[in-house]
Amino acid sequence: MNKKRIAIISVIALIAIYFIYNYFSASSDDEIYLTSKVKKGDFISEVITSGEAQSTSLKKINGPRNLRKFKLRDIKIQDLVSEGTIVKVGDYVGRLDPTGVNEQIIDARLNLETAESKYTQQQLDTTLSLKQERNTIKDLTFSMEETKLELKQSTYEPPATVKKLEINLEKLERDLREKKENYKIKKRQANAKMVEVGTEVSKIRKKLNDLLELLKSFTIYSDGSGMITYDKNWDGSKKKVGSSISPWNPTIARLPDLTKMESKTYANEVDIRKIKKDLPVKVGFDAFPDVVLEGIVTNVANVGEKKRGSDIKVFQVMIKLNESNDNIRPGMTTSNKILTFEKKDVLSIPLEAIFSKDSITYVYKKSGFSITKKQVKIGDSNNDAVIITQGLNENDVVYLNKPEGYESSQIAKLN
Repeated sequence: MNKKRIAIISVIALIAIYFIYNYFSASSDDEIYLTSKVKKGDFISEVITSGEAQSTSLKKINGPRNLRKFKLRDIKIQDLVSEGTIVKVGDYVGRLDPTGVNEQIIDARLNLETAESKYTQQQLDTTLSLKQERNTIKDLTFSMEETKLELKQSTYEPPATVKKLEINLEKLERDLREKKENYKIKKRQANAKMVEVGTEVSKIRKKLNDLLELLKSFTIYSDGSGMITYDKNWDGSKKKVGSSISPWNPTIARLPDLTKMESKTYANEVDIRKIKKDLPVKVGFDAFPDVVLEGIVTNVANVGEKKRGSDIKVFQVMIKLNESNDNIRPGMTTSNKILTFEKKDVLSIPLEAIFSKDSITYVYKKSGFSITKKQVKIGDSNNDAVIITQGLNENDVVYLNKPEGYESSQIAKLN
């Protein structure tokens, strides 16, 4: 009797050991099954992006604005204070390469000398020419006086002699009138030429003065107080020593308002569908891991743009910071957690635990010593987990990978 009881107990113990072994060990060589419990609690969905901090309000520090007037296009930055430098009104900021202006100044000075020489020559020619005309008029006047005197003294001369003197006098009067008219015309011509060469001198002198003033403006001073940040080119690169400015964009640096900051970031085509205006954001900074500021989405681009060096399209998202921090500077890398939605007291499991077949969503659920395929209904999801609306209870255990041998099992459908 004792032997029989011992045999029965031994068989039961072996069966128990077999089930325990199968329960706690992998069902096949090198196969490890991962499981997870159904959790109940708050469920959030976040889109995480990296971006760049920038100021929403800034003052531009510009180079000369009249470069186009002097046909100056690409002016190189010869010197520039370091980015982050604190400046006051009137402090030195940078200097532009004056080579192009200096060449024009040299040309203008040569042209001015030539124009002044022409003016002096014209002045001398005019003086000499008009003096000759005046002398001719005086000579004709003297001749008329002499002829009149002879005519007066020829009272008793023959009529032919008197007539000849009258004709000479008439001729001299006519010549005098013509000379006076010619003198007036030549005087107007001389005045016109003097005005012409004088205008040319004034024009060149004004251009030279303008160039000298332009040269002064190539040394740039701050017209405000704040921290210097470099301006950017069209391709996103920063303007620095050796970069160029143009008449259309003469800005070389900026003075941002550090109390009004935002984060400029980009989201991919999948995530952009979840992002809407006014969503709350937590903004972190790579340079200061302990600093996290509250923000809000202010703008979401409707049109995507290609990421440089890739065919992936991204959409620009602007995030306004609701707080300020003295450590934050423009250009710092930001980490943006955009809260797309939040739900309270819901059941959730990892995404890896969800399987589907013929439009039926199911999980592998641990039921005691066995495994069942259980149909579930799911709700919203995030990058890691999904909400379970029906089919599971809190603390149920589900498999994160398919247990071997259960693929053909019947799915326990919902009632």
